[in-house]
Amino acid sequence: MPYAYDWLVVGAGFAGSVLAERIASQRGERVLVIDRRPHVGGNAYDRLDEAGVLIHQYGPHIFHTNAQAIFDHLSMFTAWRPYEHRVLARVDGMLVPIPINLDTVNTLYGLDLSSAELEGWFAARAEPVSEIRTSEDVVVSKVGRELYEKFFRGYTRKQWGVDPSELDKSVTARVPTRTDRDDRYFADTFQAMPAEGFTRMFDRMLDHPNITQRLGVDYADVKRDSLARRTIFTGPVDEFFGHRFGKLPYRCLRFDHRTLDQEQFQPVAVVNYPMSENYTRITEYKHLTGQEHPRTSITYEYPSDAGDPYYPIPRAENAELYKMYEALALQTPDVWFVGRLATYRYYNMDQVVGQALATFRRIEQTIPRAVPTPATQAAALPALHSVS
Repeated sequence: MPYAYDWLVVGAGFAGSVLAERIASQRGERVLVIDRRPHVGGNAYDRLDEAGVLIHQYGPHIFHTNAQAIFDHLSMFTAWRPYEHRVLARVDGMLVPIPINLDTVNTLYGLDLSSAELEGWFAARAEPVSEIRTSEDVVVSKVGRELYEKFFRGYTRKQWGVDPSELDKSVTARVPTRTDRDDRYFADTFQAMPAEGFTRMFDRMLDHPNITQRLGVDYADVKRDSLARRTIFTGPVDEFFGHRFGKLPYRCLRFDHRTLDQEQFQPVAVVNYPMSENYTRITEYKHLTGQEHPRTSITYEYPSDAGDPYYPIPRAENAELYKMYEALALQTPDVWFVGRLATYRYYNMDQVVGQALATFRRIEQTIPRAVPTPATQAAALPALHSVS
Protein backbone atom coordinates (compact mmCIF):
# COMPACT_ATOMS: atom_id res chain seq x y z
CA MET A 1 0.00 0.00 0.00
CA PRO A 2 1.23 3.53 -0.70
CA TYR A 3 2.18 5.78 2.20
CA ALA A 4 -0.34 8.41 3.25
CA TYR A 5 2.49 10.93 3.63
CA ASP A 6 5.96 11.41 2.24
CA TRP A 7 7.35 12.58 5.59
CA LEU A 8 6.49 12.18 9.26
CA VAL A 9 7.88 15.03 11.36
CA VAL A 10 8.03 14.25 15.07
CA GLY A 11 7.96 17.48 17.04
CA ALA A 12 6.45 20.88 16.13
CA GLY A 13 9.21 23.06 17.59
CA PHE A 14 11.77 25.00 15.56
CA ALA A 15 13.55 21.98 14.06
CA GLY A 16 10.42 20.13 13.01
CA SER A 17 8.42 23.16 11.86
CA VAL A 18 11.21 24.65 9.75
CA LEU A 19 11.78 21.33 8.00
CA ALA A 20 8.08 20.60 7.57
CA GLU A 21 7.53 23.96 5.86
CA ARG A 22 10.55 23.61 3.58
CA ILE A 23 9.62 20.10 2.50
CA ALA A 24 5.99 21.04 1.92
CA SER A 25 6.60 24.32 0.11
CA GLN A 26 9.81 23.59 -1.79
CA ARG A 27 9.46 19.89 -2.57
CA GLY A 28 5.69 19.77 -2.85
CA GLU A 29 5.57 16.68 -0.62
CA ARG A 30 2.97 15.71 1.96
CA VAL A 31 4.08 16.10 5.57
CA LEU A 32 2.43 14.88 8.76
CA VAL A 33 3.58 16.82 11.84
CA ILE A 34 2.90 15.29 15.25
CA ASP A 35 3.66 16.53 18.74
CA ARG A 36 2.91 14.99 22.11
CA ARG A 37 1.91 18.41 23.40
CA PRO A 38 -1.45 19.92 22.38
CA HIS A 39 0.18 22.89 20.62
CA VAL A 40 2.84 23.87 18.10
CA GLY A 41 5.98 25.85 18.88
CA GLY A 42 7.76 23.44 21.20
CA ASN A 43 9.33 25.20 24.16
CA ALA A 44 8.92 28.57 22.40
CA TYR A 45 5.11 28.31 22.67
CA ASP A 46 3.48 31.46 24.03
CA ARG A 47 -0.13 32.14 24.98
CA LEU A 48 -2.46 34.63 26.60
CA ASP A 49 -2.97 33.72 30.25
CA GLU A 50 -6.24 34.15 32.11
CA ALA A 51 -5.48 37.83 32.66
CA GLY A 52 -4.86 38.39 28.95
CA VAL A 53 -1.10 38.80 29.34
CA LEU A 54 1.06 37.10 26.70
CA ILE A 55 3.41 34.71 28.50
CA HIS A 56 5.96 32.09 27.46
CA GLN A 57 4.65 28.81 28.81
CA TYR A 58 8.10 27.25 29.11
CA GLY A 59 10.20 30.18 30.22
CA PRO A 60 11.59 33.20 28.35
CA HIS A 61 12.64 32.79 24.73
CA ILE A 62 14.53 35.71 23.17
CA PHE A 63 15.49 35.53 19.53
CA HIS A 64 18.97 36.67 18.54
CA THR A 65 21.34 35.74 15.73
CA ASN A 66 24.27 36.95 13.69
CA ALA A 67 23.06 35.04 10.62
CA GLN A 68 21.26 37.17 8.04
CA ALA A 69 19.96 34.03 6.28
CA ILE A 70 18.30 32.70 9.44
CA PHE A 71 16.72 36.05 10.27
CA ASP A 72 15.48 36.42 6.68
CA HIS A 73 14.02 32.92 6.69
CA LEU A 74 11.96 33.47 9.83
CA SER A 75 10.94 36.90 8.54
CA MET A 76 8.79 35.12 5.96
CA PHE A 77 6.49 34.12 8.82
CA THR A 78 6.57 37.08 11.20
CA ALA A 79 7.13 40.78 11.55
CA TRP A 80 9.52 41.73 14.32
CA ARG A 81 9.56 43.93 17.39
CA PRO A 82 13.11 45.19 18.07
CA TYR A 83 14.19 44.10 21.52
CA GLU A 84 17.58 44.02 23.25
CA HIS A 85 17.59 41.70 26.24
CA ARG A 86 18.92 42.95 29.55
CA VAL A 87 19.33 40.85 32.69
CA LEU A 88 20.03 41.85 36.27
CA ALA A 89 21.36 39.59 39.01
CA ARG A 90 20.59 39.97 42.69
CA VAL A 91 24.01 39.83 44.33
CA ASP A 92 24.88 41.01 47.83
CA GLY A 93 21.41 42.55 48.09
CA MET A 94 21.87 44.67 44.94
CA LEU A 95 20.56 44.37 41.39
CA VAL A 96 23.54 44.54 39.04
CA PRO A 97 24.02 43.84 35.32
CA ILE A 98 24.86 40.38 34.07
CA PRO A 99 26.99 39.69 32.01
CA ILE A 100 29.50 41.33 34.33
CA ASN A 101 30.48 44.77 33.05
CA LEU A 102 31.97 48.02 34.31
CA ASP A 103 28.82 49.04 36.19
CA THR A 104 28.56 45.61 37.81
CA VAL A 105 31.98 45.89 39.42
CA ASN A 106 31.70 49.57 40.31
CA THR A 107 28.31 49.05 41.96
CA LEU A 108 29.30 45.92 43.88
CA TYR A 109 32.54 47.31 45.25
CA GLY A 110 31.76 51.03 45.47
CA LEU A 111 34.46 51.85 42.92
CA ASP A 112 34.78 54.34 40.08
CA LEU A 113 36.96 52.40 37.67
CA SER A 114 37.34 53.23 34.00
CA SER A 115 37.22 50.54 31.31
CA ALA A 116 41.00 50.47 31.08
CA GLU A 117 41.33 50.20 34.86
CA LEU A 118 38.80 47.37 34.95
CA GLU A 119 40.94 45.27 32.62
CA GLY A 120 43.76 45.49 35.14
CA TRP A 121 41.36 44.85 38.01
CA PHE A 122 40.21 41.60 36.36
CA ALA A 123 43.78 40.61 35.52
CA ALA A 124 44.87 41.03 39.14
CA ARG A 125 42.17 38.61 40.30
CA ALA A 126 42.24 36.08 37.47
CA GLU A 127 43.64 32.65 38.30
CA PRO A 128 45.97 31.08 35.73
CA VAL A 129 44.56 27.86 34.28
CA SER A 130 46.88 25.77 32.12
CA GLU A 131 44.06 24.21 30.11
CA ILE A 132 40.50 25.56 29.99
CA ARG A 133 38.31 22.44 30.27
CA THR A 134 35.43 23.22 32.62
CA SER A 135 32.94 26.00 33.20
CA GLU A 136 34.79 26.92 36.39
CA ASP A 137 38.04 27.26 34.46
CA VAL A 138 36.44 29.71 32.03
CA VAL A 139 35.30 32.10 34.73
CA VAL A 140 38.15 32.03 37.26
CA SER A 141 40.70 32.48 34.48
CA LYS A 142 38.95 35.70 33.41
CA VAL A 143 37.64 37.39 36.54
CA GLY A 144 38.88 35.42 39.54
CA ARG A 145 37.24 33.30 42.19
CA GLU A 146 35.26 35.93 44.11
CA LEU A 147 33.11 36.95 41.15
CA TYR A 148 32.86 33.29 40.15
CA GLU A 149 31.37 32.48 43.55
CA LYS A 150 29.00 35.46 43.50
CA PHE A 151 27.62 35.09 39.97
CA PHE A 152 28.31 31.66 38.57
CA ARG A 153 28.82 28.84 41.02
CA GLY A 154 25.47 28.95 42.83
CA TYR A 155 23.47 29.72 39.71
CA THR A 156 25.14 26.95 37.72
CA ARG A 157 24.64 24.38 40.47
CA LYS A 158 20.95 25.22 40.61
CA GLN A 159 20.59 25.27 36.82
CA TRP A 160 22.48 22.08 36.04
CA GLY A 161 22.45 20.11 39.28
CA VAL A 162 26.25 19.79 39.27
CA ASP A 163 29.17 22.03 40.14
CA PRO A 164 30.67 24.15 37.32
CA SER A 165 33.90 22.21 37.78
CA GLU A 166 32.02 19.19 36.41
CA LEU A 167 30.51 20.93 33.37
CA ASP A 168 32.02 21.46 29.95
CA LYS A 169 33.55 24.89 29.32
CA SER A 170 30.87 25.67 26.74
CA VAL A 171 28.26 26.47 29.41
CA THR A 172 29.83 29.57 30.97
CA ALA A 173 31.69 30.47 27.78
CA ARG A 174 28.27 31.54 26.45
CA VAL A 175 28.24 34.45 28.90
CA PRO A 176 30.82 37.17 28.09
CA THR A 177 32.65 39.49 30.47
CA ARG A 178 32.80 43.15 29.45
CA THR A 179 34.93 46.08 30.48
CA ASP A 180 32.54 48.75 29.16
CA ARG A 181 28.97 49.68 30.12
CA ASP A 182 27.27 47.52 27.51
CA ASP A 183 24.52 45.84 29.54
CA ARG A 184 22.88 43.89 26.71
CA TYR A 185 22.77 40.18 27.38
CA PHE A 186 23.48 39.42 23.72
CA ALA A 187 25.67 41.25 21.23
CA ASP A 188 24.19 39.68 18.08
CA THR A 189 23.45 41.72 14.96
CA PHE A 190 19.78 40.74 14.93
CA GLN A 191 17.86 40.96 18.20
CA ALA A 192 14.07 40.98 18.04
CA MET A 193 10.87 39.31 19.14
CA PRO A 194 8.11 38.04 16.83
CA ALA A 195 5.65 40.93 16.73
CA GLU A 196 2.61 38.72 17.37
CA GLY A 197 4.41 36.10 19.42
CA PHE A 198 6.17 32.84 18.66
CA THR A 199 3.02 30.73 18.38
CA ARG A 200 1.60 32.94 15.64
CA MET A 201 4.89 32.59 13.75
CA PHE A 202 4.69 28.79 13.99
CA ASP A 203 1.05 28.84 12.92
CA ARG A 204 2.00 30.68 9.75
CA MET A 205 4.97 28.40 9.14
CA LEU A 206 2.80 25.29 9.28
CA ASP A 207 -0.15 26.78 7.39
CA HIS A 208 0.40 24.93 4.11
CA PRO A 209 -1.94 22.59 2.23
CA ASN A 210 0.75 19.90 2.17
CA ILE A 211 1.10 19.93 5.99
CA THR A 212 -1.21 18.03 8.33
CA GLN A 213 -0.96 18.39 12.09
CA ARG A 214 -1.80 15.87 14.77
CA LEU A 215 -1.28 17.44 18.17
CA GLY A 216 -1.40 15.62 21.48
CA VAL A 217 -0.04 12.52 19.72
CA ASP A 218 3.05 10.62 20.84
CA TYR A 219 5.43 9.05 18.34
CA ALA A 220 5.08 5.72 20.16
CA ASP A 221 1.38 5.71 19.24
CA VAL A 222 1.95 6.05 15.49
CA LYS A 223 5.37 4.64 14.67
CA ARG A 224 3.96 1.21 13.77
CA ASP A 225 1.34 2.67 11.43
CA SER A 226 3.77 3.20 8.53
CA LEU A 227 2.30 6.61 7.81
CA ALA A 228 5.29 7.95 5.88
CA ARG A 229 8.30 6.72 3.98
CA ARG A 230 10.69 8.99 5.85
CA THR A 231 10.85 10.47 9.35
CA ILE A 232 12.35 13.60 10.88
CA PHE A 233 12.75 13.03 14.61
CA THR A 234 13.33 15.98 16.96
CA GLY A 235 12.72 14.31 20.33
CA PRO A 236 15.30 12.74 22.68
CA VAL A 237 17.52 10.43 20.65
CA ASP A 238 17.86 7.91 23.49
CA GLU A 239 14.07 7.64 23.68
CA PHE A 240 13.87 6.85 19.96
CA PHE A 241 16.11 3.83 20.52
CA GLY A 242 14.33 2.65 23.65
CA HIS A 243 17.17 3.81 25.94
CA ARG A 244 19.24 0.91 24.63
CA PHE A 245 22.46 2.14 26.22
CA GLY A 246 20.80 3.86 29.18
CA LYS A 247 19.17 7.25 29.54
CA LEU A 248 20.96 10.38 28.43
CA PRO A 249 20.85 12.99 31.22
CA TYR A 250 18.70 16.03 30.52
CA ARG A 251 17.95 18.97 32.79
CA CYS A 252 14.28 19.72 33.36
CA LEU A 253 12.40 22.83 34.45
CA ARG A 254 9.35 23.63 36.52
CA PHE A 255 7.51 26.94 36.08
CA ASP A 256 5.41 28.84 38.59
CA HIS A 257 3.30 31.35 36.62
CA ARG A 258 1.73 34.20 38.56
CA THR A 259 -0.32 37.27 37.67
CA LEU A 260 -0.03 40.39 39.82
CA ASP A 261 -2.35 43.36 40.26
CA GLN A 262 0.29 45.89 39.28
CA GLU A 263 1.68 47.20 35.99
CA GLN A 264 5.32 46.27 36.57
CA PHE A 265 7.12 43.93 38.93
CA GLN A 266 10.83 44.35 38.10
CA PRO A 267 12.92 46.77 36.01
CA VAL A 268 13.94 44.25 33.31
CA ALA A 269 12.50 41.10 31.77
CA VAL A 270 14.73 38.70 33.72
CA VAL A 271 16.34 38.88 37.15
CA ASN A 272 18.74 36.07 38.08
CA TYR A 273 19.20 34.79 41.62
CA PRO A 274 22.70 33.28 41.79
CA MET A 275 23.26 33.60 45.56
CA SER A 276 19.90 32.90 47.18
CA GLU A 277 16.49 31.32 46.69
CA ASN A 278 15.84 27.90 45.20
CA TYR A 279 14.69 29.33 41.86
CA THR A 280 17.14 30.55 39.25
CA ARG A 281 15.30 33.52 37.81
CA ILE A 282 12.08 35.51 37.59
CA THR A 283 10.75 36.59 34.19
CA GLU A 284 8.31 39.44 33.55
CA TYR A 285 6.99 39.05 30.01
CA LYS A 286 5.67 42.52 29.21
CA HIS A 287 9.29 43.70 28.88
CA LEU A 288 9.78 41.10 26.13
CA THR A 289 6.52 41.59 24.27
CA GLY A 290 5.92 45.31 24.67
CA GLN A 291 2.34 44.55 25.67
CA GLU A 292 0.50 47.27 27.58
CA HIS A 293 -1.74 45.89 30.31
CA PRO A 294 -2.79 47.11 33.78
CA ARG A 295 -1.67 43.78 35.29
CA THR A 296 1.57 41.86 34.83
CA SER A 297 2.49 38.19 34.72
CA ILE A 298 5.72 36.69 36.01
CA THR A 299 7.30 33.24 36.17
CA TYR A 300 9.54 31.69 38.79
CA GLU A 301 11.82 29.06 37.24
CA TYR A 302 12.96 25.94 39.10
CA PRO A 303 15.41 23.51 37.46
CA SER A 304 15.04 19.84 38.37
CA ASP A 305 15.87 16.29 37.32
CA ALA A 306 12.23 15.32 36.70
CA GLY A 307 9.84 16.30 33.92
CA ASP A 308 10.14 17.13 30.24
CA PRO A 309 13.75 17.31 28.99
CA TYR A 310 14.97 20.84 28.20
CA TYR A 311 18.75 20.91 28.25
CA PRO A 312 21.30 18.22 27.38
CA ILE A 313 23.85 18.28 30.20
CA PRO A 314 27.28 19.00 28.68
CA ARG A 315 29.65 16.65 30.49
CA ALA A 316 32.32 14.40 29.01
CA GLU A 317 30.65 11.14 30.07
CA ASN A 318 27.35 12.26 28.58
CA ALA A 319 29.06 13.09 25.30
CA GLU A 320 30.51 9.59 25.21
CA LEU A 321 27.10 8.03 25.81
CA TYR A 322 25.60 10.20 23.09
CA LYS A 323 28.21 8.99 20.60
CA MET A 324 26.77 5.48 20.98
CA TYR A 325 23.30 6.76 20.12
CA GLU A 326 24.70 8.90 17.32
CA ALA A 327 26.23 5.82 15.75
CA LEU A 328 22.82 4.13 15.82
CA ALA A 329 21.21 7.22 14.33
CA LEU A 330 23.65 7.27 11.44
CA GLN A 331 22.83 3.64 10.72
CA THR A 332 19.06 4.18 10.75
CA PRO A 333 17.76 4.56 7.19
CA ASP A 334 15.13 7.14 6.28
CA VAL A 335 15.25 8.86 9.69
CA TRP A 336 16.81 12.29 10.16
CA PHE A 337 17.66 13.42 13.71
CA VAL A 338 17.48 17.20 14.15
CA GLY A 339 17.33 19.63 17.05
CA ARG A 340 18.61 20.08 20.58
CA LEU A 341 17.28 16.80 22.00
CA ALA A 342 17.84 14.62 18.95
CA THR A 343 21.49 15.65 18.53
CA TYR A 344 22.19 16.25 22.24
CA ARG A 345 23.48 19.78 21.69
CA TYR A 346 22.91 22.86 23.85
CA TYR A 347 21.71 24.95 20.90
CA ASN A 348 20.12 28.39 20.82
CA MET A 349 16.96 28.86 18.75
CA ASP A 350 18.80 30.32 15.78
CA GLN A 351 21.26 27.44 15.80
CA VAL A 352 18.38 24.96 15.63
CA VAL A 353 16.91 26.87 12.68
CA GLY A 354 20.33 26.81 11.01
CA GLN A 355 20.66 23.08 11.62
CA ALA A 356 17.19 22.48 10.16
CA LEU A 357 17.94 24.52 7.04
CA ALA A 358 21.24 22.69 6.59
CA THR A 359 19.41 19.38 6.95
CA PHE A 360 16.96 20.44 4.26
CA ARG A 361 19.83 21.21 1.91
CA ARG A 362 21.20 17.71 2.49
CA ILE A 363 17.78 16.23 1.84
CA GLU A 364 17.61 18.15 -1.43
CA GLN A 365 21.03 16.84 -2.44
CA THR A 366 20.41 13.19 -1.58
CA ILE A 367 16.70 12.38 -1.93
CA PRO A 368 14.80 12.64 -5.22
CA ARG A 369 11.55 14.52 -4.88
CA ALA A 370 8.43 12.42 -4.67
CA VAL A 371 6.10 12.55 -7.64
CA PRO A 372 2.53 12.30 -6.27
CA THR A 373 0.31 9.85 -8.05
CA PRO A 374 -3.49 9.69 -7.88
CA ALA A 375 -3.13 6.63 -5.64
CA THR A 376 -0.96 8.33 -3.03
CA GLN A 377 -3.11 11.44 -3.08
CA ALA A 378 -6.25 9.39 -2.50
CA ALA A 379 -4.59 7.41 0.30
CA ALA A 380 -3.84 10.65 2.16
CA LEU A 381 -7.37 12.00 2.05
CA PRO A 382 -8.96 9.94 4.86
CA ALA A 383 -6.15 10.86 7.25
CA LEU A 384 -6.42 14.54 6.32
CA HIS A 385 -10.07 14.59 7.34
CA SER A 386 -9.48 12.76 10.62
CA VAL A 387 -6.70 14.80 12.23
CA SER A 388 -6.90 17.85 14.43
